[in-house]
Amino acid sequence: MRLLQLFRCDYSDGREWTEASSIPSALVSMLLRLPKVKFVIVTLGKDGCIMLQRTEMDNLLPEEMDVEDLFEKLNLEKDTNATLPACISSNFVYLLLMQFEMSVAWRYDCGILTSDFTFVWLQNVAKLHAKGIGTITGKLLVGTAESIPQTELIDTTGAGDAFIGAVLYSICANMPPEKMLPFAAQVAAIKCRALGARAGLPHSTDHRLSPFLV
Repeated sequence: MRLLQLFRCDYSDGREWTEASSIPSALVSMLLRLPKVKFVIVTLGKDGCIMLQRTEMDNLLPEEMDVEDLFEKLNLEKDTNATLPACISSNFVYLLLMQFEMSVAWRYDCGILTSDFTFVWLQNVAKLHAKGIGTITGKLLVGTAESIPQTELIDTTGAGDAFIGAVLYSICANMPPEKMLPFAAQVAAIKCRALGARAGLPHSTDHRLSPFLV
């Protein structure tokens, strides 16, 4: 059996262990220190979470970007009016100039041998640089938490455990990170509506999870 190659910590643990000045820089440091780990998640309680996923890219030189600047950019994209958890992922535009030989019929009709075509597509991978730490190729994701009404908030004990349990379930279900983070945040939020660490844990058939399992 292969061990899951992930690492999760909270805000204080991540910064204290890496001695990084910020959470985004701590994420880069953790992936550099743990080369077999595929992704790292830092949970932030009511402020959601941040995830950095290591990615290998073939035949493409990704853009290099400061991880702090990217984190600030993603935070600005949050919908402050939304009540349900969401995920904002890094996106970058790449241009690829390709040249190929036309078919015989096309050469005859057009009188040309070759033509240049520019392809544009969207990627969510970049070389993320943390000052004084290093660079990792991957994508950064910011997850939000549910805005729980104060009258429904009962007990936050075990919310972090509920979150990571939902992450493990998501991995087994082959969920992409963009679906995994909101799903895990919703599981944690449902748990917070009951007393104790286990009483409020939802089943997969819970109607409150339906929007995240489609």
